[in-house]
Amino acid sequence: MRPTVTVSYAQTLDGRLATLDGGSQWISAPDSLCFSHELRASHDAVMVGAGTVARDDPRLTVRLAPGESPLRVVVDSSLRTPMDAAVLAGGAAAGTILAVNRRAPEDRCREAESLGAKILRLTSEPGGGVDLGALLAGLDDLGVESVMVEGGASLITSLLRGRLVDRLAICIAPKILGSGIEAVGDLGIRDLAESIALADVAFTPRGGDLLLDARVEYPTGRDAVHRAG
Repeated sequence: MRPTVTVSYAQTLDGRLATLDGGSQWISAPDSLCFSHELRASHDAVMVGAGTVARDDPRLTVRLAPGESPLRVVVDSSLRTPMDAAVLAGGAAAGTILAVNRRAPEDRCREAESLGAKILRLTSEPGGGVDLGALLAGLDDLGVESVMVEGGASLITSLLRGRLVDRLAICIAPKILGSGIEAVGDLGIRDLAESIALADVAFTPRGGDLLLDARVEYPTGRDAVHRAG
């Protein structure tokens, strides 16, 4: 068993999460940011990768919508999250889980735990990342029924590659970057018949952006791989 997984992010019309140097604030309109906070409030946990924490230092709380802040989950195989990051500082650590594997130094694990964070030590995938299937199973054991994933691109790609995403909620901004960080990387798909399909698709204009909300459907007959760092 695992929680249901919603992947949500903002992208340009040409599918970029950020500029080549990582700049992403703000791709979406302010009203779309409110939508993101509404989604946070409707999920038990919000998950990001270590790169997102290092680059953006998000609080991952609900501030622009009614509701409670979800449990924070950082996928961080080697535990490179700074101890003064917003997800750990000022008492925030008590609501944060750090998902690591054997690459994480024991002294850093103990330091994070001393701040109040929970460490989930998980198995490694061949590429060195955290086993995302095991992570979701671990969250299920903790009573988490729904997870919202906000990035980054590596985590989003790994979850889709592992067939672990149930829903997509994407903000498409009327902007074009050209070169930049793509939202979804290589999924190992070499035939159109193997592409991931979206069902029950809804498009909603919001603040000048277009919100796409859809259920994810996977093709049959392909092996799944799930890796993340």
